[in-house]
Amino acid sequence: MRKEFSISNDKIIINFTAKYCKTFESLLESEGFRRVLDVYLKQAQKKKNLSYGYLSNVLKEDDIANLRKDLVKVFKCLTVMSASEITDTNPKFEELLSNKDSFIRVVEDFYLFWRRLERYTLIHSGKVEQGLAAMSFTEANDRFSNLVLSLYRKIEKNVLGVVPKVFRELPAGGNASIMINKLVWPIPKGYEILEDIPFVDSILLEAPFITYPKRNTRDGMFTEIDENPLKVANINKDHWFCYPAKVGELLAYIYFHRDFMEHGITLCNLFEMARKEECRGRKPDIVYVYGATDEGQELKTVFYDDSENDIMLGYINHSDKIDYFGYIKKMTLTLHNLIMIKRGYLPIHGAMVNLTLKNGNTANVVIMGDSGAGKSESLEAFRSLSEDYISDMSIIFDDMGTFKYENGKIVGYGTEIGAFVRLDDLDQGYAFKEIDRSIFMNPDKINARLVTPVAPYNVITKGYPVDLFYYANNYTKVDEGGNSLEYFESPEEAIKVFRAGARMAKGTTTEKGLVESFFANPFGPAQKEKETDLLINKYFNAMFKEAGVKVGQIKTCLGVQGQEKTGPRNAALELFDEIKKLV
Repeated sequence: MRKEFSISNDKIIINFTAKYCKTFESLLESEGFRRVLDVYLKQAQKKKNLSYGYLSNVLKEDDIANLRKDLVKVFKCLTVMSASEITDTNPKFEELLSNKDSFIRVVEDFYLFWRRLERYTLIHSGKVEQGLAAMSFTEANDRFSNLVLSLYRKIEKNVLGVVPKVFRELPAGGNASIMINKLVWPIPKGYEILEDIPFVDSILLEAPFITYPKRNTRDGMFTEIDENPLKVANINKDHWFCYPAKVGELLAYIYFHRDFMEHGITLCNLFEMARKEECRGRKPDIVYVYGATDEGQELKTVFYDDSENDIMLGYINHSDKIDYFGYIKKMTLTLHNLIMIKRGYLPIHGAMVNLTLKNGNTANVVIMGDSGAGKSESLEAFRSLSEDYISDMSIIFDDMGTFKYENGKIVGYGTEIGAFVRLDDLDQGYAFKEIDRSIFMNPDKINARLVTPVAPYNVITKGYPVDLFYYANNYTKVDEGGNSLEYFESPEEAIKVFRAGARMAKGTTTEKGLVESFFANPFGPAQKEKETDLLINKYFNAMFKEAGVKVGQIKTCLGVQGQEKTGPRNAALELFDEIKKLV
């Protein structure tokens, strides 16, 4: 991004490298302030709200540009003079400033409009053009936030003539700040369109980071095509960024359009960011382009297995329909899983945890199931019961992992350092406990989500032998005195249940009622059923005949009305008893 400022879809990006405001005057005279004020006035005019009516009436003006010029002039004066001093020297503004309550309402309304926008600041690493000098990455956003807040307070003080008794230190600068750099990697033929798109080098989040994407569910499946979709893509490189992610053992370059900036930023809570030295001169395993425009009108959620360049390529074109974090997360994991299947490893849509009970017994437990089956909710039940039963708990994966057959053992590996969790199904206090490091999405709506870090990268990639492997059954009611755990007697019996992938849909996608998905995993295995079937037979036979894994189902009751909270808790208690029996 070369421009100093951009605004699109209620998202603001401020390029600190192109221009960095240090004084009230430079802020008020900046292109960014002018454009934000223009958008505010246009929206106020369209809504015909009280603030706009007051401004146009007292200034005898309906032209947005002239209103903006007058307001900027008044704001400038209010940084050094009181309202009464301004009216003494400039009678034009006497009526505007004489009604203090109405003018303060305009100031408050404009400030609230600013704070409701998604605000991002960026710095080009190793490149200084104006004003930033040697200021550090973290200091830059803090000082800018303080400048905006000070301007707001200064104006109100000089209008009211009094200092407020209560000061609220709300984030007034960027909600998030990113440092970007140019990175050279061996771009193969057919990928030239991605050249010179800057890579995200560092991210600073202002907690709590709350976003409001246009969609709250994901729909459909990702489908395979036999031609590189980048051939018909159109990319304005000034509007794009790349997040270099370590997805399990793979390296992924995730390219995203600025209209989906909140999703690109949120990746830092889900996937470990690769360092410059890990990317420079290295071809990735995965390339994912999220939000490109092309000639077609229909929504494309596709992938291309580029065997010639040994790259798994994902592509989703620009649409409001894909403004949901699930599209960037699940496509990335789909591409990861397709590569794992090609390498002979079995992708698992589920959760894995290493538990150590207070009696000293340990177990590596895997719970498999599709979206809404109760994987994350079971982990939360473990966490909430940890004080009484658990001495240590490490999450290996929260949503997607991989089984490898190593030295007669089934070993589990993770892909993500974070969790993408439904707030609806968690303990009410959990969100508040995690507020300082989580990213919240549509917290006021059904299927509200948070993305929070859960495990270090070195833990998820270490590899843990599986002791207990359960299918998450969220639809079967457990009567009082009934068992939440059941075990299978043979590989064939287990494969039948795991392969069917039945679950009661919970609103995480557009599906409703009792549905099935192949191996509970529409993200790789469903696209490669034949190849996955061979792996399922191999791995389940190994679990029963050689690896000594106990295989069964855990009834989470997440889809049973009235048992959404008690089901995972009761299943967890029964699981603790099972771990106590392990030798």
